[in-house]
Amino acid sequence: MTIEVTPNEFNPYARLQAYEETLKIKIRQWGALATFTGTMRDYNEGDTVQAMFLEHYPGMTEEYLFEISETAKQRWDILDTLIIHRVGDIQPAETIVLVAAWAEHRAPALATVSFLIEELKHKAPFWKRETLSFGTRWVGA
Repeated sequence: MTIEVTPNEFNPYARLQAYEETLKIKIRQWGALATFTGTMRDYNEGDTVQAMFLEHYPGMTEEYLFEISETAKQRWDILDTLIIHRVGDIQPAETIVLVAAWAEHRAPALATVSFLIEELKHKAPFWKRETLSFGTRWVGA
């Protein structure tokens, strides 16, 4: 189970491949990998969004991501999870989040990824400030 909160741009496919290289020891155990990749849209609430600043509470955010990963591991028969989440300045089309789950079968892998991304979207301690042509605004939960 790996959690990373980063201000750096990342390629989700390269990061996924690199992480899988570290899982060679378990390679015969998994038959399913489910992923979700979220990118920044250039629109929201009918307005064009030029950029976004994603703020978080260091320490608290990582702890929450670890807790939801632990919860998923208790609920479903999964082998491993990976969450990488951006913070700071983000531009349209850049990756914001990568969530992945490995399991012997597809059902627990898919259920885990769905659970993790919904928890992230609705409960994780992240705050979004959008830059628009007419100013900035904070995005509600």
